[in-house]
Amino acid sequence: MLTVLALMSVALLGIVPEQTEAIVIYTGWERHALVGSDIRLACSFFSWRWTSEDVTFSWTYRPDGSRDSISIFHYTGGAAYVDNKGPFMDRLEFVGNPSRRDGSILIKNLEFSDNGTFTCDAKNPPDIVGRPSSVRLLVFEKVPIQAGVITGAIIGVVLGLLILIVAIYYLMRFLVARRVFSINVSKHGKKKKEGSQQKQLWTPPPVTLYPLP
Repeated sequence: MLTVLALMSVALLGIVPEQTEAIVIYTGWERHALVGSDIRLACSFFSWRWTSEDVTFSWTYRPDGSRDSISIFHYTGGAAYVDNKGPFMDRLEFVGNPSRRDGSILIKNLEFSDNGTFTCDAKNPPDIVGRPSSVRLLVFEKVPIQAGVITGAIIGVVLGLLILIVAIYYLMRFLVARRVFSINVSKHGKKKKEGSQQKQLWTPPPVTLYPLP
């Protein structure tokens, strides 16, 4: 009877479909680059499953001012397919590593017309339910002053905080050492004073002289 039940359980487990978990996809939020340079747009994902052999990555692009997105890259079945007719013809390269859940692409020789939103979608069967992630690309002729000022301000604040923390640390050490020194000197002086007082309070006994008979 137990054998029959065991066989029935195995059969039932074999027919039950594998449970699907959600997949979380990550990209940057906004990237800045200079015209004529190259930029790597990263895409990765988190999944409770081991990386499947059927993992897929897809990238779409929506230019600024447009409502429509176009497909520019797709990875499936161990092969990468790059759009050879769109705006990134001969300028897009797959630089990711699917076995490490990396679906990054490289855009070469950036142009001002490349400004727009790049969206990455990934599937790791049976985990296929997830929300695509987007990164906005802004191409400049030179580094924006505003971005440089903000970056410099952040670095300045961080350095200022570090210097302040170090200064407070050494000040506290100095105050503690000074306090300990004062306590030791006070104790030593008190003991010395008490010792001298004891010496002053002690007087030799009087000597009485008697005349010889």
